[in-house]
Amino acid sequence: MDTRHTPAAQPKPDDRRIMLIINPISGTGSKRGVTDAVKERLGAKGYEVDVRTTGARGDATILAAEAAEAGYYGVLACGGDGTVNETAKSLCNTATALGIIPAGSGNGLARHIGVPVDLNLALKIIEEDNIVRCDYGTVNDNPFFCTFGMGFDAAVSHRFARQGRRGLLTYIKSTISEYLQYRPHTYTISANGKILTEKAFLVAVCNASQWGNNAYIAPQASITDGLLDVIVVHSGSPIDAAVMGMDIFTGMITKNTMVQCFRAPAAVIYRAAPGEAHIDGEPIILDEILDCRCHREALPIFVPKDQSDFKPFITPAKDFLRDLQLTFSHLVRK
Repeated sequence: MDTRHTPAAQPKPDDRRIMLIINPISGTGSKRGVTDAVKERLGAKGYEVDVRTTGARGDATILAAEAAEAGYYGVLACGGDGTVNETAKSLCNTATALGIIPAGSGNGLARHIGVPVDLNLALKIIEEDNIVRCDYGTVNDNPFFCTFGMGFDAAVSHRFARQGRRGLLTYIKSTISEYLQYRPHTYTISANGKILTEKAFLVAVCNASQWGNNAYIAPQASITDGLLDVIVVHSGSPIDAAVMGMDIFTGMITKNTMVQCFRAPAAVIYRAAPGEAHIDGEPIILDEILDCRCHREALPIFVPKDQSDFKPFITPAKDFLRDLQLTFSHLVRK
């Protein structure tokens, strides 16, 4: 993450209210103990914690809007990227900061900013109280904070959403099944005063660096540079796909000869007809004309104080080892 940023505008100094929004069905893990841990840890820091639970799609957006309107200091989203998206869209252009307690299947935005998939470590970041203003993107006025995509990744997102189970293994199964039958489409992209027409396996427009699960579709993306990373992936043989898969998990995808990438503050994408897309991993049907824009420094968000630049191989390896260590620790605690 680019550490150059504008400090977030702060709520009233005497307002220490925090709203915790829990999505009880996100991911595969239990949310048991989250409420007590948040109240204990943040209560010791002088915060008053107001706990809410979602029951349907859109609830987090409504609850976060209420918190921002009431002048809450922050809203913590406990869930996956869908819950984070719903929460964050109500906090843009407000003084109420977003905090993330990652509890989803991918946790793309949390991983990008360096929030570990661990309750205690995530709360430590909230306790540090380091808030910066970050960018977000929109496609046809629909906000995204991590990635928007069409093509293969959108098809996988729609297939994954139809499965009865969540988690990484289900996602891998959905990816393989979709790959065996997927056919590329033609897209025309207008950005930076240039026009590009390509038959592509997928097109991803990224505010942050990854889809989730340490799969880096735009390794060098920054959420504080005012630009979107546009990634065009061409189709190839199964061997090409296998190599690209390795490049995604090592952070080398932008060096792959099947990939075109550029940055722009805005882009318009044309395709033959309305169809499948995804916004932060959530499936959606969008029009044939897709207007993408970056909105700079609009979202206040709690981030770790210590940030390091992304390095291919090294950063993914560190992230993998940290996840492995956390998984082992969770198993031992059980």
